[in-house]
Amino acid sequence: MFQQLAYSQDRMKDYELLIKQLHALSESENDQIAILSNASSLLNQFLDEVNWVGFYLWKNDELVLGPFQGLPACVRIPYGKGVCGTAIKDKKTQRVEDVHAFPGHIACDAASQSEIVVPIILNDEIFGVLDIDSPIKNRFDETDEEYLEKYVEALQQYL
Repeated sequence: MFQQLAYSQDRMKDYELLIKQLHALSESENDQIAILSNASSLLNQFLDEVNWVGFYLWKNDELVLGPFQGLPACVRIPYGKGVCGTAIKDKKTQRVEDVHAFPGHIACDAASQSEIVVPIILNDEIFGVLDIDSPIKNRFDETDEEYLEKYVEALQQYL
């Protein structure tokens, strides 16, 4: 138990450092694409056992592929469809242990087994989502969810 707690505290410190790095990279930039590109790159370098990290942006009542790290992805996701569309519809983080068990999952990469999607809301308007996939089932836990939400919160200051 102590070892697990120490591991969790180390991960929290790592996430806090990651958020500081996001601030440092974003504070003097005003281009959204540049900010999102660096934000996805930071996460891709920081997180282990992930195969896709990126953003979908809300345009014309659907999510459209934005800056990302990973294999080519689905370009458009309708409102309420798949994990990303559900995160927007519910305005709530979706942490999915097994994407194949998620009703209506959109399979962009057959290797993906689990996923976490954090909605990005600016001034009560949908901006998009942060989407992270893993080839490992049940890859994301409560610590990931809490700190990825904090990461998005920090990111929102610059968008």
